[in-house]
Amino acid sequence: MKLNTYQKVALTTVGAVIFLIFIGGLVRASGAGLGCPDWPKCFGMWIPPTTASDLPSQFDQSQFNVIKTWTEYINRLIGVVIGLLITATFILSFRYRKQNNAVFHSSGAAFVLVIIQGWLGGRVVATGLDEWLITLHMILAMFIMMTLIFAVFKASENQFVITLSSTKRRWFLFTSVVLLAITFLQLGFGTQVREAIDVFKNMDTSPPRENWISQIGFIDNLHRSFSWVVLLAGGVLFYLTRWHSQSALIIKLGSWIFGLILLQIATGIGLYYLGIPPLYQVVHLVGVALLIALEFVLVLMLVKAGVNSTAT
Repeated sequence: MKLNTYQKVALTTVGAVIFLIFIGGLVRASGAGLGCPDWPKCFGMWIPPTTASDLPSQFDQSQFNVIKTWTEYINRLIGVVIGLLITATFILSFRYRKQNNAVFHSSGAAFVLVIIQGWLGGRVVATGLDEWLITLHMILAMFIMMTLIFAVFKASENQFVITLSSTKRRWFLFTSVVLLAITFLQLGFGTQVREAIDVFKNMDTSPPRENWISQIGFIDNLHRSFSWVVLLAGGVLFYLTRWHSQSALIIKLGSWIFGLILLQIATGIGLYYLGIPPLYQVVHLVGVALLIALEFVLVLMLVKAGVNSTAT
């Protein structure tokens, strides 16, 4: 499939957003969220120091941890790069504003959302990592990713030719939309679990790390129980796409989605029984971002799919 400049830049931006979610997971898992205690500068400097002795006098040297500081600083730099990429995507989308204004409008929406995301990132630091703002920050990143995916798809949809019977298309689309909706609901439950964990982590006398999840109670039980609903919906989608579709791309998407659901369940089990390993936290977060991305792509493709009245 030959891509034009807009499609290449927009696809690169989608990948960069997912990479930023990965870096954000590293920041949170390593406790580096306040590695830079101010915003937009870091310890009052545009480029932070590598030793505590180089800090400006108004900052307490006990606040400085070179690894956490530079982890957070790199996270911010990548955010700036993504902001520039989204700006470039928006500018390049002007070529579509007459013949395909959905591309132009969705690119513009991503541009506005990334400005809000930058402001929200500053508020997260200013409030000392307020749990609700962190959750909102992550969910907004998901919506930016989906907005960009929609823009890329609308710019490329004529290059995809998928034909299904009306019955299959209806069932595939219904299952895909339901799965996307419950995945977002499960994401919401997961963020509530994470916020409860942060409460334990920030206690003056914190219980052992391996006991944090088991002491959360109702919301964690709901999150773990609801994973069966996600697994069931994913299994139905896998069955439908694997054995009732002639499209290789639909089959692959169904298989990748089901594989990611299994990965999410496996890492969730690891988080519960292995004392919340940081690596598992990062994989769990990136996994749900990839899962939502692929589910959304599948929904878009099924909406676009043509109907073959002779197919069964």
